[in-house]
Amino acid sequence: MKKYFAITIITIFAVFQTVAQTRGVKIGYIDMEYILQNVPDYSEAKSQLEQKAQKWKQDIEAKKIEIAKLKDALKTERALLTKELIDEREEEIKFQDDELLDFQQKKFGPNGDLMTQKAVLVKPIQDQVFTAVQDIAEAKKYDFVFDKSSDLTMLFAAKRYDISDQVIRVITRAEKRQQLSKKEQKEQAKKEYQEDVTDENPALTERKRILEEKKLAREKVVADKKVAAEAKKAEQAAKRKELLEAKNSKKTGNTGANQPNSSTSDSTAVINSKDAKIAERAKLLEDRKVAADAKKAERDAKRQELLDAKNGKKIGTVPVNEKLGGDGAPPTADNKTVSDSTTVVDPKAAKAAERAKLLEDRKKALDEKKRKALEDREAAKKAKEEKNKTKTE
Repeated sequence: MKKYFAITIITIFAVFQTVAQTRGVKIGYIDMEYILQNVPDYSEAKSQLEQKAQKWKQDIEAKKIEIAKLKDALKTERALLTKELIDEREEEIKFQDDELLDFQQKKFGPNGDLMTQKAVLVKPIQDQVFTAVQDIAEAKKYDFVFDKSSDLTMLFAAKRYDISDQVIRVITRAEKRQQLSKKEQKEQAKKEYQEDVTDENPALTERKRILEEKKLAREKVVADKKVAAEAKKAEQAAKRKELLEAKNSKKTGNTGANQPNSSTSDSTAVINSKDAKIAERAKLLEDRKVAADAKKAERDAKRQELLDAKNGKKIGTVPVNEKLGGDGAPPTADNKTVSDSTTVVDPKAAKAAERAKLLEDRKKALDEKKRKALEDREAAKKAKEEKNKTKTE
C-alpha cells in the first residue's frame, strides 16, 4: 500500500513539472472531516446514530451484568449441585457469553451495523462534496484538489489553498435553493456572487473588515457622546427643577401638604439660611453706613475746630488766663472790653454746631430704625417657623 502511494505521489509531481512548463499550477485541498462536521444533515444523522450506539452499549452492559450474576450463583452453589447441574449451568453461561460476543460483533464489528450505517450516512455527503469540488475546480481553474484527511500524507498545507469552506458553502447553497422562490433565488445568486468575489480577493476582504471596524468604532464614539450629553442635560434639568421648587416654596411659604416631612424640613432650612444671609448682609451694610457717618462727623468736627481757631484768631479772642488778668485775678476795668469781645458769636461756628447736632440725631434715628427692623425680622422668622411647624405636624 505504501509503495502504491509513493508511486502516486511521484506521478503527481511529474505531472506538476510537466504542466508547470506551460503555465502556473493551481492546487487546492479539502478537509473531509471538517466538512462533515459543518454539514447540518450529517451532524443530525450522526447524532441519531450515536444515540443508537449508546443504546446498544447499554444492552451489552446489561447482558454482562446478567452473565456475572449467573457466574456468581454457580460459584456459590457449586458445592450443593450435582455434576450434571454444574455442567448445565456452565453450558448456559457459555451460551450467554457467545451470544454477547455475537451481538457486539454484529453492532460494533468491522462490518457491523454501526459502520454500515455510518457509511450510508457519509455516502450522500461525500457525493455532494465530490460534486462541489468538481464545480469549484472547473469554475476557478484548479489543476489538483487533495483530501487532507485521506491516507495521502501532506507534510505541509498552506491555509490559502484550503477550499473546504467553499465546498460547505456550495452544499448549503444547493439545500437553500430548493426552499426558495424564483425571486429569492435571484437575490441569493447575487449574494453568492459577492461571496465568491470576496473569496477571490482576500486583500479586499481584509480592507472591508478594517473599514467596518472603523465604522463601528465611530458609531460607538458618537453614541457615547450622545449618552453623555443626554446625562448632562438631565442633570441640568434636575438642578433647574430643584431651584424652581425652592423658589416657589419660598414664595408660597410652604412646601406642599402632600410632600414628606423630610422635604418640608429641607426647604424650611433653605429658607432660614437665605433669611440669615439676607439679615447678615443688611447688618453689614448698616454697619458700614454708620461707620461712614461717624467718620464723616469726626472729619466735620475737626474741620469746625480748625475754623473756630482760625476765626477766633481773626476777631481777637484771647485765652482764658488773659481774661483773668494773666495771674488768675478778676478782670479789671482795663480788660473788661476784652472779655466783652469774647462773647461775640461766629455764624459759621453756630452753623457747624447745628450740623453736628443734626448728624448726631440722624445717627440715633438710624440706630433706632435698624434695631426695630431686626426685631421685626426676628418676629417674622419666628412666626414663619411656627407656621411651617404647624403644617408639618
